[in-house]
Amino acid sequence: MKPVKYISTRSRQEPIPASQAILKGISADGGLYVPDRIPVLDRSLIELSHMSYQETAYEVMKLFFSDFTEDELKDCIAKAYDDKFDRPDIAPLKKAGAAYYLELFHGATSAFKDMALSILPHLLVLSAQKNQVKDEIVILTATSGDTGKAALAGFAGTKGTRIIVFYPKNGVSTIQEKQMLTQKGDNTYVVGIHGNFDDAQTGVKKIFGDKELAAHMESKGFRFSSANSINIGRLIPQIVYYVYAYGKLLAEGAIADKDPINVAVPTGNFGNILAAFYARQMGLPIDKLICASNENKVLYDFLATGSYDRKRAFILTSSPSMDILISSNLERLIYYLTGGDPEQNQSFMKELSQDGVYHISAGMRSGLKDFYGNYATETETAATIKDIYEATGYVIDTHTAVAACVYEKYAASTNDRKPTVIASTASPFKFGRSVLGAIDHSGSTLGDFELLDQLARLSQTAVPAAIAELKTAPVLHKKECEVDEMKQTVTDFLGI
Repeated sequence: MKPVKYISTRSRQEPIPASQAILKGISADGGLYVPDRIPVLDRSLIELSHMSYQETAYEVMKLFFSDFTEDELKDCIAKAYDDKFDRPDIAPLKKAGAAYYLELFHGATSAFKDMALSILPHLLVLSAQKNQVKDEIVILTATSGDTGKAALAGFAGTKGTRIIVFYPKNGVSTIQEKQMLTQKGDNTYVVGIHGNFDDAQTGVKKIFGDKELAAHMESKGFRFSSANSINIGRLIPQIVYYVYAYGKLLAEGAIADKDPINVAVPTGNFGNILAAFYARQMGLPIDKLICASNENKVLYDFLATGSYDRKRAFILTSSPSMDILISSNLERLIYYLTGGDPEQNQSFMKELSQDGVYHISAGMRSGLKDFYGNYATETETAATIKDIYEATGYVIDTHTAVAACVYEKYAASTNDRKPTVIASTASPFKFGRSVLGAIDHSGSTLGDFELLDQLARLSQTAVPAAIAELKTAPVLHKKECEVDEMKQTVTDFLGI
């Protein structure tokens, strides 16, 4: 079968192999790389149900990363999904109430970003070797909280790379910030910007698009790449856990072969739910893709109206990884909805950049029928955490609670009771103050680490080692900057 190659969402460039798309991160025209076709799973669902996480990962990734050999890919997978995870099954599925929670937080940083960022460094270094790249690779990333730490942990100490992470100084949780600021590694740099996540993300994209800087970097032996989900090497590994979850439901007898399921995903940058959409395109029997927003409900409004409008107040919520008004990965879906028309997609993205809004056609909206969008208020999010705990004893974080709340709204309005997998994207201990506050207000006067002990007692689970060790970890990164100083900060770090 013809190998999958990658094309830009914004121009009709020649397709390139996966290794080059991973290495570049973003196209020179500012577009995102997408596969030139979505391959279909070539193993049966029954066969997949008997596979380990690592085996499932190979069966999915081999279809997208066709210029990697079997041995190369299996080596990357083995290095990624090892004892860094505190569970041998990597992503366990827990039933609580009417839904199944896919726990994606058992990696080194206790968040779902570990699922892809554990393998991306290995894919990236191998991609550089495949393409005879001698330059040092500079990973440039904006984070709303979790990507930053997971990327730092993945790339720390990786030969031939440096990583620079920008985050909104007052827009992440205390635990998220300390995880980043205590990161070891001579090749790691962390910067708090005086702005929000969208400012950080826009600043990073601007640096990526600076051709003069790129030429200067190349003359000094550096080249940029990305660890955000704009990198296809980050997005494709996220497809794996939806396929794995379906296999586990099948193995446990919760569903029969080819039975449809629903998937509910707390959604900010649109990458995680886009991975579920790709899994569906590959033949996984997903019926409804439930897109859950917090009070920054730009995606809910888009799904409801067909208009994407970022011109609104930016709200800081208890689910900060979803505090996003420019959902970068939505561009990949928009490109798909245009029928693969890069000029039309480019026009939409130009309108978003210049006017802050674009409107898709009625025909394109019909392509969204598999999605359901809704949102949870801060009050609803806290109430969902409390209700699920009191009913089942199961404790979820604030982001997962947004998805659980929206799933309940979907089920109540449609009476659709198909088995539903909720992507549980972070350990409740990463957002302990909000979670404990929802369940037991007595913890409001406790310090950040004291309240985690209280939460551990309530949930009857141990504080993850990656979080517990933060209590005594020294702060190693203290740099802050204004948004318009981001480029200068990068060049200062690199000494160019």
